[in-house]
Amino acid sequence: MQEHHVTVGERTYDLPEPFFVLATQNPIEQEGTYPLPEAQLDRFMFMTIVRYPTAQDEIRIMKQATTNYKAELSRLLDGPAIMALQQIVRRVPVADHVYAYARDLVRATRAGEPGVPAYVNEMVQYGAGPRACIYLIMAGKARAVLYGRVHVTTEDIAKVAHPVLRHRIHTTFSAEAAGMNSDKIIDQLLKDVPRTEARAA
Repeated sequence: MQEHHVTVGERTYDLPEPFFVLATQNPIEQEGTYPLPEAQLDRFMFMTIVRYPTAQDEIRIMKQATTNYKAELSRLLDGPAIMALQQIVRRVPVADHVYAYARDLVRATRAGEPGVPAYVNEMVQYGAGPRACIYLIMAGKARAVLYGRVHVTTEDIAKVAHPVLRHRIHTTFSAEAAGMNSDKIIDQLLKDVPRTEARAA
């Protein structure tokens, strides 16, 4: 991912820009699949949970899969347009108090750090690193643009916290025994980590 190329045997292939990498994991089917090492997991911006379709969507799936239905696809964006949008997102300004909130949220996931909540020391084996801060800000910028704003708020950071942090917080055995997972810890951190709002000059 970081090198922007793949190697098969002795041949290396550059990946055309833009590209992204998806890794899927089925929690039921484990044979032949292996968990990614933590260092590789950390390179993924998001971990999203894909749930079962709704009852209505399941009917649509059945109808499409059991008939001669053929999807008609149309291109919405090409590669250069996507890269131009990425540059627009990077230009969205972020106030210092928003940077501070992202930093404080990430630092609060690290057991043993001064000032972290007691439950983090008890339930988190290890927390998120600096890359989580970067991805919180980038995701916050993208969310701001999607909502038609030209600045990032602490609310943007809070709204992207789960997909950015859930695969970066590794819980202890005692947390698992108590029914706690990374999502529940993030829920609590979003309540406990204070947000400092912007001050008028």
